[in-house]
Amino acid sequence: MCVALLVYVVLLGRTGVALIGTGKPAGIALGIGVLILPLVGLWAMIATLRAGLAHQRLARLAGEDGMELDVSGLPRTPSGRIARDAADALFDTVRAELEADPDNWLRWYRLARAYDYAGDRGRARVAMRKAVAMQSGEKP
Repeated sequence: MCVALLVYVVLLGRTGVALIGTGKPAGIALGIGVLILPLVGLWAMIATLRAGLAHQRLARLAGEDGMELDVSGLPRTPSGRIARDAADALFDTVRAELEADPDNWLRWYRLARAYDYAGDRGRARVAMRKAVAMQSGEKP
């Protein structure tokens, strides 16, 4: 996907430069607009890659500490997802751990994973961002 986005960026960039090269006000305006699109695409790609690498780092650190959530024994639906009742019970357990130790990035990481297993991707992203910030020493 990254390679496809880079090809897209190059093609749009060439088109934007060609439009600006016409020298006409409409072409220049369109060319500038077209050049903005690749910048937004590059920003999104870089932000996504940085977040993914940070999440992988937390997963590795949590695994090394033996703190990764073990969901291997939980019941699954025919589609392979964790059964809703089991995901909710897992979430309740992890949330209680977090309430007992809210300043520990590992607890926030585990909460993010529990949200993900429960199907709440939005809250999972928020919790994971907090875990990344806490682990790296930034202010969440």
